[in-house]
Amino acid sequence: MGEFARLRLLDGFALDCGAKPVYLTRTLQRLLAFVALRREAHRAVVAGTLWPESDEAKAFGRLRTALWRLQQSGAPVLAADGETLRLHASVRVDVDELLRSVRECGAGDHRALYSGGPRELLPGWYDDWVLLERERLRQLYLHAMEKLALRDLRAGDFAGAMEAVLVALRAEPLRESPHRLLLEIHLAEGNYSEAIHTYHAYRILLSRELGVNPSPGMRRLLDAAVEAAPGADGEAPRARFA
Repeated sequence: MGEFARLRLLDGFALDCGAKPVYLTRTLQRLLAFVALRREAHRAVVAGTLWPESDEAKAFGRLRTALWRLQQSGAPVLAADGETLRLHASVRVDVDELLRSVRECGAGDHRALYSGGPRELLPGWYDDWVLLERERLRQLYLHAMEKLALRDLRAGDFAGAMEAVLVALRAEPLRESPHRLLLEIHLAEGNYSEAIHTYHAYRILLSRELGVNPSPGMRRLLDAAVEAAPGADGEAPRARFA
């Protein structure tokens, strides 16, 4: 395929060939999205996953029909190599760009990765394969945000660390690791009152939503920092906070 094509799967499905949008039926969208998320897939896997209610012969027949209709749509974005279907190399997929940014988030400035917050894969799609891929991307994104926050914290860029960790918290408010990072940021800045508030706010949230407490390790982190903090007389306080 000589034309440049762009496939969007984040925040909704869209396909552009050159500067022209291509409108596909949901069946063709599912076929293209499934192969795009894997870059290539065996015909039997595609047929069995997209048409699980059909027997093998009917599923293969539906796949052949879908491939023909996709070709007729003016968007030859899939190539067949024997029993393998693959995405044309000229097709740019936004998920690939997101994953590239996630993998490289430990180097350079990657503020664009979280400037708009987390993005959802194919919202409104509830196929099992979409749900699994959506969760994979969500977890990778959260780990990338925490990695950025930890990098900035170690570099003394507390504002940058705070920005990254708050993005992670907006994406998953109950996750402990970003709360623990937020606690460490406050402690590194010497903001002990905010660190104590962060711990107790998270404890209340967990108790209300899940009926559990933060991990003992998070409590020990705060205890150790508060005990080591100098008091008004310059000595470390002995009593733990209530």
